[in-house]
Amino acid sequence: FSTVSTMTDGDYDYLIKLLALGDSGVGKTTFLYRYTDNKFNPRFITTVGIDFREKRVVYSTSGPNGTTGKTFKVHLQLWDTAGQERFRSLTTAFFRDAMGFLLMFDLTSQQSFLNVRNWMSQLQANAYCENPDIVLVGNKSDLSDQREVQEKQAKELAEKYGIPYFETSAATGSEVDKAVITLLDLVMKRMEQCVEKTQQESPNGGGSGKLEPLPAAERKCAC
Repeated sequence: FSTVSTMTDGDYDYLIKLLALGDSGVGKTTFLYRYTDNKFNPRFITTVGIDFREKRVVYSTSGPNGTTGKTFKVHLQLWDTAGQERFRSLTTAFFRDAMGFLLMFDLTSQQSFLNVRNWMSQLQANAYCENPDIVLVGNKSDLSDQREVQEKQAKELAEKYGIPYFETSAATGSEVDKAVITLLDLVMKRMEQCVEKTQQESPNGGGSGKLEPLPAAERKCAC
């Protein structure tokens, strides 16, 4: 598992855009605020259209035998989308530019869980490819007495789609960092595969096959 630590200043090697989506009220805004600021604000108003938060981290790849590989400075843009239907055409326009997705539902709302399938369909139709990097997030795990979605249900759905699943709480911070780091890890590994494929197809047939910093204009993987 790759290690990630916070970076506060300096230049960066990669700009990674992650997008949170799901029904209105599932806690996307409070989740992202917890991740970037490690604070909980229960008084956020409903997101209108699109908003985003930012965080810089240091990402280390996994080397052979569990050793630490190369280290990269990553600037994360975390896009927060409105869940209401009337904003759908606006929010889906951002899907193609995102490199990974936090698909969220509310553990205290069975309907928000049932709507995960609709969001998956939207992603498959509008993301950069039919199988984008996604992490399924069941939020509000601290409200156990109001729970409507069982962990087994959610895990079975995640397995069906072949994606990781986390139960998080923006209120306590439980599993929030882990969910985002797991998604970042998926995105970085996909980028490494793109680099390797490009090197294998190059006339020189070579290269080291390692993830290397790209020029600013090429930081988004187009595979």
